[in-house]
Amino acid sequence: MKWKIWLLAIIGSMALLVSSPAWSDETLDVNTATVEQLQAVKGIGPKLAAAIVEYRNAHGKFRSIEELTEVKGIGSKKLEKIRGHLRVGTPEKSGVNEKKTGKDSTG
Repeated sequence: MKWKIWLLAIIGSMALLVSSPAWSDETLDVNTATVEQLQAVKGIGPKLAAAIVEYRNAHGKFRSIEELTEVKGIGSKKLEKIRGHLRVGTPEKSGVNEKKTGKDSTG
């Protein structure tokens, strides 16, 4: 019986880790992320997450990930640790910008 509880606890913990942006292939848009979402990124705690949102509210949307260094508490070393989990804008997908017209491309 104890092993079943132990197994459920392990599976639950793994599900939480995989669903977090810090442990998945997903990136988080810093221009739409909430404080709570930012805190899910490894290396961003409550104060830093709040500072990112406050900066965004005061200065408008971030134009690049590098602009995060303007936020108090984010230097170049911190940026390098978190940049892989963050993005500015929507993620690029190959083939998304191609229009399907249904017409033959030869003429």
